[in-house]
Amino acid sequence: MASSSAPNLWVLLGLSLAGILLMTKKLKKAVKVDFGAFVERFQILPPPQPAPPKAPHPLTGLSFAVSDVFDIKGFVTGFGNPDWERTHEVASQTSPVVSALVDGGATCVGKTVVDEMSFGISGENRNYGTPTNPVAPARIPGGSCSGAAVAVAAKAVDFSLGVDTVGGVRQPAGHCGVLGFRPSYGAVSHLGTIPISTSFDTVGWFAMDPSVLHRVGQVLLQGSYAVQRNPRNVIIADDCFQLSKVPVHRLTQAVIRSTENLFGKQVLKHEILGDYIASRVPSLKALDSSKSNGDVKFSSLRSLANVMQLLRRHEFSHNHFEWIRSVKPALDPLISAQVQEIPELADKDIENLTAVKNELRSALNVLLKDDGVLVIPTVCSPPLKPGSKELSSEDYLMTEFSLTALASVSGCCQVVIPLGLYENYPVSVSLMAKHGGDRFLLDTLRTMHASLLHKLADEAGRSKVSQGDSKEAAAEVAKEKVTDTIKRVTLFM
Repeated sequence: MASSSAPNLWVLLGLSLAGILLMTKKLKKAVKVDFGAFVERFQILPPPQPAPPKAPHPLTGLSFAVSDVFDIKGFVTGFGNPDWERTHEVASQTSPVVSALVDGGATCVGKTVVDEMSFGISGENRNYGTPTNPVAPARIPGGSCSGAAVAVAAKAVDFSLGVDTVGGVRQPAGHCGVLGFRPSYGAVSHLGTIPISTSFDTVGWFAMDPSVLHRVGQVLLQGSYAVQRNPRNVIIADDCFQLSKVPVHRLTQAVIRSTENLFGKQVLKHEILGDYIASRVPSLKALDSSKSNGDVKFSSLRSLANVMQLLRRHEFSHNHFEWIRSVKPALDPLISAQVQEIPELADKDIENLTAVKNELRSALNVLLKDDGVLVIPTVCSPPLKPGSKELSSEDYLMTEFSLTALASVSGCCQVVIPLGLYENYPVSVSLMAKHGGDRFLLDTLRTMHASLLHKLADEAGRSKVSQGDSKEAAAEVAKEKVTDTIKRVTLFM
């Protein structure tokens, strides 16, 4: 049955692609050519190709952009704020990460917009303009590395670089419907970047094509290569999916079906992650008890979000508060409110927060071992409207941070996988692997990606057909589903 329907599926695919391309052309007329992703354009060309029989450079033919937190020789690193740009000198050296990519054969074509001082999560920037989300133009692109995600989603570049501190790569990847990778903490050098929070800062990257994401990883990730292996445990964090406003079924079924098809049903497992963390990270509950009066029920996920926030703000203050105090920059009110109210942390507090980090990494490494992946939602909510009051809501921030804190605090690696649209907004899931499991995670993504897209289309068609639709109606449902899926797939073209 599947084989007989395949030709029809490809016919529908072609029809849908044509329609989406027309829609894309109309969209481009309404926004900037580059969707407002760039703050500065330039070109850094790669070295000549080596003569045969040597292999060509691994990134030959690819273009990339960098978030405006990476040093480029001869340019001021703007940090999303004109006062910062005005009070700093041009960079004397290019970031080693950028140089490695250029030496690997890729062409760097410019710098992209970030939230002011890379401290926001919306992707909005009133000074340089908020990049337009190509998949949901009336919604925020997510931050802090909004321009880098938008540049990839708009097909202006093949990949882009960002810095993920508390979700700066993962959140815009989820909101813009692109792949995003946050490597293990310390796996990629962050020299030549402006520090935000040194305990969490991690150089990450965006792409549309999983093979491109993988190729960038081959250049940037340190350590020896290992034989590719399939996951033996794919763990669904059930309680994390309860935080999402998107129905659980819509996020998990494609992953479940793909896992069963590729690796077998025995690989799938379920976990109440909050309970697991509560039992394995004793310092977290001790820290929470010391800060509360016992009236509020303990939530390990929310407590992790609080740990991440405390450390981030403390370290950001250490890095930049003197500059803020002396220059008195005109900051966005949402950013200003957070960086002005810096918590006072004693040495003992820092020790306790560091203990939580160490215990969480150990706990997740035990759970995932060398061949396990954890499945969680990337974000809790579809992208909000620009200027939404929710963006300043403590509840919104802490709910979102309950998910991003897992990788930020533990230092584990995480990859964002787009799963099409739900109610016209991009949705995604994330896979996490143990600290140091970066190549394993990128290999797993490459193995699963095509299967995930097929299962996504298949699942929606099965859902409608199960309601008693005729064959004709089922074909129409499949057409609708393919159209919805292709809104995402066309972005790979």
